[in-house]
Amino acid sequence: MPSRPQHQTLSYRDSGVDIDVGNALVEAIKPLAKATLRPGADAALGGFGGLFDLKRAGFKDPILVAANDGVGTKLKIAIATGQHASIGIDLVAMCVNDVLVQGAEPLFFLDYFASSKLELETARSVIAGIADGCRLAGCALIGGETAEMPGLYADGDYDLAGFCVGAAERGELLPRPDVGAGDGLIGLASSGVHSNGYSLVRRLVAAAGIPWEAPAPFQPATSLGAALLAPTRIYVKGVLKAMRETGAIKGLAHITGGGLTENLPRVLPAAVAAHLDLAAWPVPAVFGWLKEASRLDDGEMLRTFNCGIGMVAVVAQSDTAAVMAALEAAGERPALIGGLEPGRGLKAPAKGKGDAEAVRYSGRLRWAG
Repeated sequence: MPSRPQHQTLSYRDSGVDIDVGNALVEAIKPLAKATLRPGADAALGGFGGLFDLKRAGFKDPILVAANDGVGTKLKIAIATGQHASIGIDLVAMCVNDVLVQGAEPLFFLDYFASSKLELETARSVIAGIADGCRLAGCALIGGETAEMPGLYADGDYDLAGFCVGAAERGELLPRPDVGAGDGLIGLASSGVHSNGYSLVRRLVAAAGIPWEAPAPFQPATSLGAALLAPTRIYVKGVLKAMRETGAIKGLAHITGGGLTENLPRVLPAAVAAHLDLAAWPVPAVFGWLKEASRLDDGEMLRTFNCGIGMVAVVAQSDTAAVMAALEAAGERPALIGGLEPGRGLKAPAKGKGDAEAVRYSGRLRWAG
C-alpha cells in the first residue's frame, strides 16, 4: 500500500467529515424551525442551546415532563426506499405522545441526526418531517445536533433520536389518583403499525420476497414501502382539547412496543385490571396481513403490535359520551373498547414486564387483509 507523502496535509474533510455541508444544512433548516415557533420559543437556531420561556407559554406553577425516543428499524425501510419525508413525523410522535399521556402539553423538541456522511437533501427531508411533526403537535423545534461519524455507520445509513419537553400545572399530572374499577376505556384509532415491531415486519417482507416498490398486499393502490412508512399518529391536539373541555380524562396509555397487553397496565393502580372487548374496533388491514404472514396467534399479535389502537383514555363511565364527542370534534376516531374492573393489576410495571392478569380480553379481533 503506498504511503502518504510525509508533508501532505490531511484535513477533516479528507477523513470523511465536511463542516461546510453541516453549515449548509443549518441554513436550509432555519425556515423549517421558524415555522414551528410558538409562545415561549423565540431563540434563533444555531446557538449552543435552545431557550424556552414557560411564563410566556401561559404556565403559572408548572411541572416539567421530558421524554426521548427513536424510530427503530422503520428507518431501514425509509433508507431502502429513499422515502425520507415522513420518518421525522414518527420521531416527533413517539416523544410527544409519551409526554401527552402524563397530562402534559409538549412545548419544545430537539433532534439528533447521525450518519456516516451527511447527505444534504436526505437530512433536509428528514428534518422537514420533524418540523411537520412539531407543527402537528403544537411544539417548537428549538434545536438539534447533526453528526457525521464515518466508520461508525454504513454508507447511506442514518440514525435518529428525539427529545421533547412539556409541562403541566402542578396537580394536573396523569394518571389521576381516582382511576379505579368501573371506569371506561376509550381507544383512539392508530394510523397503522406506527413505529414498533419493524424488525419483525422487515423479516416478514424479506421472507415473502415482496419488493418495496410492489403493491402492498393489504393496500394494493400503494407501494409496500409507502404503506409501511405511514407515519405514527400524533394525538396531542385532539386529546389536549378533550382534556381541557371535559376535565374528565383520568389516565392515558400510549400503545407502543408491547401493544395493549404491556402498555395499559402501566397506568393502572394495584388491584385493578383492564377488560377489553376485542370486537369493539376495526383492525386495519395491515395487521391482518402481518398475522397471516407471521402465523402469530391473537394474544401474541396484541403484545407485539398496536392492532389498531394507538392511545387509550381512562374515563369515568358517566363521562365517556362527552369525552368521545370532544375527541370526534377534534378529528379523532374514538371507540369505547372496554373498562376497568377489580383484578390483579400492576402499579406502573416496567416496560416489557406486563402481567397477563392486568389486561383481560373477550370477543374476537375483526381481522381484515
